[in-house]
Amino acid sequence: MIRQLLRLPANRQMNRRRVNQSTCIHHPCLHRLAFVGSLAIALLADHPAVAHDQIPGDLPAGPVVISGGTVYPIDAAPITGGLVLVEQGQITAVGTADQIQVPQGAEVIDATGMNVYPGIFDAYSDIGLREINAVSVTVDNQETGRVNPNVRSWVAINPDSELIPVARSNGVLTSLVAPSGPYVAGQAGVVRLDGWTWKEMLMQGPAAMVVSWDAMEGRSGSTPAARAKAREQRYAELDALLNEAERYAESREANPDRQPVDLRLESLVAVARGELPVIATADRRGTIEAAVAYAVARGLRLIIYGGHDAADCAALLVRHQIPVILPGTFRLPLRRDDAYDAPYTLPARLHQAGVRFCIAAERTGYPGGASNARNLPFHSGNAVAYGLAHDVALRAITLSPAEILGVADRVGSLTVGKEATLLVVEGDLLEVESQVKYAMIHGRPVDLGNKQISLYRKYQEKYRRLPSP
Repeated sequence: MIRQLLRLPANRQMNRRRVNQSTCIHHPCLHRLAFVGSLAIALLADHPAVAHDQIPGDLPAGPVVISGGTVYPIDAAPITGGLVLVEQGQITAVGTADQIQVPQGAEVIDATGMNVYPGIFDAYSDIGLREINAVSVTVDNQETGRVNPNVRSWVAINPDSELIPVARSNGVLTSLVAPSGPYVAGQAGVVRLDGWTWKEMLMQGPAAMVVSWDAMEGRSGSTPAARAKAREQRYAELDALLNEAERYAESREANPDRQPVDLRLESLVAVARGELPVIATADRRGTIEAAVAYAVARGLRLIIYGGHDAADCAALLVRHQIPVILPGTFRLPLRRDDAYDAPYTLPARLHQAGVRFCIAAERTGYPGGASNARNLPFHSGNAVAYGLAHDVALRAITLSPAEILGVADRVGSLTVGKEATLLVVEGDLLEVESQVKYAMIHGRPVDLGNKQISLYRKYQEKYRRLPSP
């Protein structure tokens, strides 16, 4: 009965067998209601606040072997009839069947006729922070005020978000969760999309500081002179903030017992020293160039998010080794006179120019963000249709975001020593018709069910039972 409750959809069942081992023991099914502070109080009057049905996976007791499929390591050539060996959550071998000895008692996942990929990495999202835009109590992706460097996005994640299983069922297993804000939004963290709590989900936090450079280069003001004055004030404010953080760090190191802790300044020390990257939201060429000039002058590590005009200043980005996170390809051109397919061809143009980049699902905000994280592989597939090489497109949603965000030693490719975060897919990962059949996050099998699948089954059964007209 327990296995039936956790069973994958019929078209997602995997052919499993045990090698010289008895039946696998499954943990009891747990059901719990998740009530979170004021959100619960606000919703209980009209709707019960119920957690999603998927239960975080448990680490298998023994080795797991995924065999028979075509393995795409990403950092190496594809392996036809490959094999991936997973032990204690880590990848311990990748190769062909004649190269790897399968341990006795290993659980074997038969991937014959399918493809094995690393889990998809969404490089910029607010998944777990925003559920329903129209219901304010389910939105927790922005703190009040303009300057919030001490905000830590990952502690606000709702592990029971219905959007997490939806994204996961289409292969998105890792994400950078970023806060929003009009200026210094706060710290973003990399999370695994499975776990009971944010502590279980967190992979690295902080991973970056999010700053709206569009606000720095704001276009408000009645005259060019007024706009220039406002821009100078914003840069002077940021300079003062970073200078204060540097002085604070020096004082703390000289007198650790006498200097009181200031959380806002504490969170900026690594930024000011160039240890923690700044993700600058910037689309227009002038804004991108201004962000690069400031970062180079201050010795900051910079990542551009948005980058609509990044190809126009590619030489500058390459010279200073500044990567770009593209918020999807299904977006409109920035200007009326832009080519209609400018966002579609942008990944290919950046790759041709030698700019490091990755592709995220969609810009946070209406209508994108967490609810559309599931579409990430199709954004990359669209880039292939407009000139990007297929292997580069796969890399853009797996290894490239891991490299840009500093966690490539743990995820992003099927490499010995990395976490076993992977997918078994029937079909090409970038094609809409493909189906994710099996997934692991850090070696733990993932329940690929979600609310949308449940509703599909429900109404399929409803109309099957209805009498014919």
